[in-house]
Amino acid sequence: MSILPQLLFLTLLVASGVVLYRRITFLRNTILLGKSESRTDNPSQRWKTMALIAFGQQKMFKRVGPAILHLLIYVAFIVINIEVLEFVIDGISGSHRIFAPALGGVYTVAMNIFEWLAIAVLVSCVAFLIRRNITRVPRLTMPELRGWPALDANLILWIEIVLMLAILTMNATDQLLAERGVAGYIPLGGLIFSSVLAPLFDGFGDGALVITERIAWWFHIVGILAFAIYVTYSKHLHIFLAFSNTWFSNLKPKGEMKNMKEITNEVKLMLGVPTQGVEEPPAEVGRFGAKDVNDLSWVNIMNAFACTECGRCTAECPANITGKKLSPRKIMMDTRDRAEEVSKSIANGGPGLEDGKTLLGDYITKEEINACTSCNACVEACPINIDPLDIILQLRRYVAMEESASPAQWNVMFQNIETSFAPWKFAPTDRFKWADEIKGKPMND
Repeated sequence: MSILPQLLFLTLLVASGVVLYRRITFLRNTILLGKSESRTDNPSQRWKTMALIAFGQQKMFKRVGPAILHLLIYVAFIVINIEVLEFVIDGISGSHRIFAPALGGVYTVAMNIFEWLAIAVLVSCVAFLIRRNITRVPRLTMPELRGWPALDANLILWIEIVLMLAILTMNATDQLLAERGVAGYIPLGGLIFSSVLAPLFDGFGDGALVITERIAWWFHIVGILAFAIYVTYSKHLHIFLAFSNTWFSNLKPKGEMKNMKEITNEVKLMLGVPTQGVEEPPAEVGRFGAKDVNDLSWVNIMNAFACTECGRCTAECPANITGKKLSPRKIMMDTRDRAEEVSKSIANGGPGLEDGKTLLGDYITKEEINACTSCNACVEACPINIDPLDIILQLRRYVAMEESASPAQWNVMFQNIETSFAPWKFAPTDRFKWADEIKGKPMND
């Protein structure tokens, strides 16, 4: 018996592992372009958040129809990939369905479950293709999705369809060979869904059936390995990053904005508030706010790579709804693209951050960030707890504090807050005059 298929499989497995390792290392280095930030407090709450939102798909069910379709694909991804273990063992050892003799009828039940999930994935993928290309759901056809993002979304759906068809074809031809008593093929007692396809191959001779079954087997395992690599270049990286992204979620109330320690301490000193026990800020502040990706935190960059590009954030954004240029999804996509550009440049010995471009200006405009109302609708809408608002606020902080380039109306407000401790231009001593004016008046006035 030739060991060539096993050697070929091992070579393919090792090569895929090397490529995947290099890509994961690149992504890790890219995420770590961001500044350090501690997100390890309250681990019990973090595990709960990950269980409910990443595993439990809790926030997806705000839109029930798409959520059910997504859940079917998600469950299939987890369960069917259990079969990949058998593929790997068979590929290395040269065996065929190595678990079937030991598990007996349980194996047949498992195969039927896998096939049912394969059909569910086929139906879901077709439904998603219709939503994107025929009914054209508005949030899936916005300008930032033109070109590669649209192709990527459609390509991954077609890949999943082809991989599921490969499973069904493999099982159908496998069982025909077992029924004919061809050596090495094990009768499983009936596979419901693939048996529907079996008549398509009845006219094949034994040799043609073996070739078809082997092509389907190789196509599926090569497809799985290629898919694992492709995902790291795709928006579908969220398949893996959703879990870490939800674990490192911001657990503070959504309305609470993160203050700069340097400024907080300075204000406290001006007001005479004791600062004992407060963490000391760095002696020299490098930059107020964020101009480029290295000014953001690693969590912000991880958010960007975890983005599913589903557009729920943009669909809920009041600024976008009223025709402003702001799209929270685009903010995340731009952040990811800039981080990847810088990281590639560094890896290739290029200028990196010194390439004459910055996140603010070359990717994200002031018009976009100034349109944000800071309402947190985008954060609430995201199915995996991505926080576009944090990036927007840091960019806006840079514009206000480093460039003094906020809109004129905002500068008037800032000045009033600085001098009168309120957005309105009146003396602090007059702040409660309105109460004096209504004192003594009946409540119904």
